[in-house]
Amino acid sequence: MEISPDGIVIIALGKFTVNATVFFTWLNILLLTAGAAFVTARLRETTKMSRWQNLLEVIVEGIERQVEDIGLRPAREFVPFLGTIFLFILTANILSVIPGYQAPTGSLSTTTALGICVFIAIPWWGIRRRGFRGYFGLYLRPSPFMLPFNVIGELSRTLALAVRLFGNVMSGGMIAAILLSVVPLIFPVVMQLLGLITGVIQAYIFAVLAAVYIAAAVKVEAGHEGQLQSTGGRDHG
Repeated sequence: MEISPDGIVIIALGKFTVNATVFFTWLNILLLTAGAAFVTARLRETTKMSRWQNLLEVIVEGIERQVEDIGLRPAREFVPFLGTIFLFILTANILSVIPGYQAPTGSLSTTTALGICVFIAIPWWGIRRRGFRGYFGLYLRPSPFMLPFNVIGELSRTLALAVRLFGNVMSGGMIAAILLSVVPLIFPVVMQLLGLITGVIQAYIFAVLAAVYIAAAVKVEAGHEGQLQSTGGRDHG
């Protein structure tokens, strides 16, 4: 039994191989891209919209409200990044109930890549909102002696994001496989349902934590907050 999809080879042409992580990652990307293209090709501004457009609007508005509740405004500036991460993880975890499908989120390389994306997004938005000196000044608070500890904290929370997601997805798959070999009827089905719920929760937790970390980086003093929000709204409205 393979612990990670990294060790499962899907395509092998001589020295060229594609493992399950890469294969199903690109499959997820294609499914999300095709789904978005299909829905947005038939957008309507009337009340008579398709059920797919209605579902898409519910998802986008739900993500936007959650981002606003965390304190990121204007929310539409952050929704494309956070929404993409959420939908990618959600799709990967939901499709894991299909026999033969290997969730790429069960690979530490995939979850690490997602964590690195968040790690890069934090200073990118922090510098945009606070300026270079304002953002990196956070690492010197409350004292310059805290610099190494703040840097280590930044790195450790990125690692924690990756390991948490990887551990939950991987352990769920292993437990289901063990139960399938021991009791091949009822319990695996129950575990798959529990794994489906856990997968949705893990996608939500990852996206929310990413939003919280970004919000901490872009948070400004009350006196400047309104000015920055109005500027951001004009730039991205």
